[in-house]
Amino acid sequence: MSSIFDCGDEAQLLSGMRHARQAIGRGELIVMPTDTVYGVAADAFSPAAVQRLLDAKGRGRDQPPPVLIGTKETLTALAESIPEPVQRLVDAFWPGGLTIVLPAQPSLVWDLGETRGTVAVRMPEGRVALELLAETGPLAVSSANLTGQAAAISAFDAEKMLGDSVAVYLADGMSRDGVASTIVDATSLVRPAADSDAGRVRILRDGAISREQLEEVLGELLEPAPEPDSAASAPRQDGDS
Repeated sequence: MSSIFDCGDEAQLLSGMRHARQAIGRGELIVMPTDTVYGVAADAFSPAAVQRLLDAKGRGRDQPPPVLIGTKETLTALAESIPEPVQRLVDAFWPGGLTIVLPAQPSLVWDLGETRGTVAVRMPEGRVALELLAETGPLAVSSANLTGQAAAISAFDAEKMLGDSVAVYLADGMSRDGVASTIVDATSLVRPAADSDAGRVRILRDGAISREQLEEVLGELLEPAPEPDSAASAPRQDGDS
């Protein structure tokens, strides 16, 4: 039987955070509020928990979840390297609605799915999310919905879709705007490809951070908008939170 905790009530918040930590430690799933939409979360370093997350959403290993972190500094432990333009993005937009795809640290012992050696990372805003991440460490987090349905903007929306596949629901009102994070692929800044777009950052999904905002930080390092019928060929990850 799942438990829902109202994080607007201090007593329920403390209890909910405790239950959420314990659930993560047992390899179970929780639903948590973020600054974009509600996310369903699992221990990023537990392959069984990550698979449980994918199963709950009805997704395959070809759609690996992104990873949420509680501090900017944690990125250095998850990514192979952090190029200077990526550091600019981090300084400008974290915590916030930008997910950055980079080559993953080769020494990491985890299995998020078919990532092709990359990891999608974001530091969210919000007291509940950041306090939880400070205690659990990196979490694999995807939007709290079934595949093909709209992302949940409340814990109760998530509960209707995910039910008892989730152990703990942390409710913190409605999502601020219900817009998912923007996803950018910065892998070519670390491992340049042999094409005209080598060394540029590519937008994989439009979201909370606009192209104009990214251009202000990156300038010509941001790949031009593709033609309407063009398909992105860069590594993609499920980053819908």
